[in-house]
Amino acid sequence: MVSCEPNPTNQTYCTLLAMLVHVHAVDWRQPKTIATHRSASASLTPLDEATLFSSSSNESFIQSAWTRRSRGELAKRPNKSWKQRTDMYLRPFLLNVFLSKRFIHAKVMHRGTSKVVAVATTNARDLRNNLPSLTDVNACRVIGQLIAERAKDADVYAIAYEPRKDERIEGKLGIVLDTIKESGIIFV
Repeated sequence: MVSCEPNPTNQTYCTLLAMLVHVHAVDWRQPKTIATHRSASASLTPLDEATLFSSSSNESFIQSAWTRRSRGELAKRPNKSWKQRTDMYLRPFLLNVFLSKRFIHAKVMHRGTSKVVAVATTNARDLRNNLPSLTDVNACRVIGQLIAERAKDADVYAIAYEPRKDERIEGKLGIVLDTIKESGIIFV
């Protein structure tokens, strides 16, 4: 954004800028039609100084249509692989299972919006009072059935599970995942 006020020092500079980038609308809140110097002979109308330096209630200025990002800005953006960029669209719902010493938590999240679609935990009031143990094999089966039922209620029939680093799908985690599969949820 360059401000062009009519004074002798920057009048030539502003005239050159106006020849490179022509903005038909002066108000910055309105959409602009912009033509660059490559197609100037075809679509530009000649500018006079009265149009360029018109005094209105809004300050007269010229905006460029596109600016190249700085090298530092490009370096900040991480380079993601094709799988990292497309996986959230191909497998949008992700299962997250957490096994602590006292409780079992499971939730289904939407990757794109990070919204939680379904949750089941043995720490909930209805399960905490009814189950004899909150971490045994029976509790894992109950959590698997509950999370599958709640995911189906939210119209989610296919989910993905990505194990953490050095995590094996066996024991209590395997029981939760097998129960979810038996309840009719497809793992993608």
